[in-house]
Amino acid sequence: MKSFLYLLFLSSFAYGQSYDLVIKNGRVVDGTGNPWYYADVAIQNGKVARIGQIPATDARTVIDAKNQIIAPGFIDVHTHVEGSLQDRPGAENFLYDGVTTLVTGNCGSSATNLRLFYDSLRINGFSPNLASMIGHNTVRLKVMKMAFREPTAKEQTEMEALVEQAMKDGAVGLSTGLIYTPGTYARTPEIVNLAKMASRYGGVYASHMRNEGQEVKKAIEEAIQIGREAQIPVEISHFKVASKPIWGSSAETVGMVEAARREGLDVTVDQYPYTASSTSLSSIVPSWALADGDSATLARFRDPATRTKIRKEMLDGLKKNDRKNYDYAVVAYYPADTTFNGLSITRINQKLGRKAKADVEADLVLELMEKAAMKRIQMVYHTMSEEDVATIMRYPNTMVASDAGVARYQSGMPHPRGYGTNARVLGRYVREKKVIPVEEAVRRMSSLPAQRFKLDDRGILRPGYAADLVIFDEKTVSDQSTYEAPHAYSTGFSYVLVNGVPVIENGKHNGKRPGQVLMGKGFVGKAE
Repeated sequence: MKSFLYLLFLSSFAYGQSYDLVIKNGRVVDGTGNPWYYADVAIQNGKVARIGQIPATDARTVIDAKNQIIAPGFIDVHTHVEGSLQDRPGAENFLYDGVTTLVTGNCGSSATNLRLFYDSLRINGFSPNLASMIGHNTVRLKVMKMAFREPTAKEQTEMEALVEQAMKDGAVGLSTGLIYTPGTYARTPEIVNLAKMASRYGGVYASHMRNEGQEVKKAIEEAIQIGREAQIPVEISHFKVASKPIWGSSAETVGMVEAARREGLDVTVDQYPYTASSTSLSSIVPSWALADGDSATLARFRDPATRTKIRKEMLDGLKKNDRKNYDYAVVAYYPADTTFNGLSITRINQKLGRKAKADVEADLVLELMEKAAMKRIQMVYHTMSEEDVATIMRYPNTMVASDAGVARYQSGMPHPRGYGTNARVLGRYVREKKVIPVEEAVRRMSSLPAQRFKLDDRGILRPGYAADLVIFDEKTVSDQSTYEAPHAYSTGFSYVLVNGVPVIENGKHNGKRPGQVLMGKGFVGKAE
């Protein structure tokens, strides 16, 4: 019946009706990985209506692609936009980078009540589409606060109920952040039982694993185990090898993922195309020291014996990762003193006239956290090798993701991935380094993410699918954001359409907000 109605819908154009928009003179890269081909693309009522030779007279509006690539809009599978998207609904840093859909709620951190979160977005509208995970850390914090222990049976049931409600409210899966508190306190069975609930409603399990350095293989094994026991698809977030002594081992870690797939387990990964990561300063402090809330943490910092123990574990971590100091750790945003933004811990230590010793720098880390009243201190960590980035990118089941929020322009010294992730892949790794071809890069940014998160009518240029599109020049597309000057939008995307509405026109954001909330398979209710 649906097929018949769709044919009826298409046939109506034979009687003189016009399309809303036709894109002419472009080369279609359809998102499947197939080679590009010449075609026009017609859009009607927010959907792709036709692909082929289409007269300009059949359109109310015509866009001349000028021999550029027409592709599906990019789906960023790993973002953190809670709060920032409400404040900055234009999401310019994403739209200028070709992104038309955001998947948020990653690393175990999400909105607690997804219905309220979605309603807050709909009030003023927003430019890109959005889907959300439900975060394990968020759920655990609500039920157990910062307790460093296993849940009681009652607490486990309460957490499962919160996950179930989120899935019914439209979550696309469950995420974990197992290096962050309180997620780091959870054992595997706790997560398996929560993942089973997400699986029941058609969700995905996405994990910032327990370790991305020397213990990365154990962490991969745990993620795969959770997928196996919960019978749920697994997405390993920002896949990397983040420890100097094991640089070059990405072929092995990718091999572990592929071995799981041969076993019949649905495991995929995503990455950002940079050799630096970005997270909080507290991530380099032993997790046990952060238990039970800020006041308990500060008490540990101020107790001489406990502080000595914390510092020793931090120095052991440096030694284990073959580092002499904290020169690899650069402040992105320090709320207590913004003059520290862009400086490494080592450089700040020098600026303060202190001894150039690792133990002094470790003490400085704790002092910075104290002076910021335990507020989040965002960092950039230079911990990866270019070789491993390229190896992971060559793996066909790797998606592209920014791990970013909506940027506040000219605020702080954030990681450049928040501005340039997709353009960097297309410019540096496709055009310059030829790591993968453009058709494959587009597949990693469109149909593969849509398949992973079950966004059934997105990610491919095909009649009947949502008209999320990008038009870009593969000869000039480029990331402009750098570590030294991060606040720069990507260039080379002449048009970006969301649900058939141009948001980037002739390379400029026009302020329109046609984004929609995309519901997961377990959604119960009526989407607005």
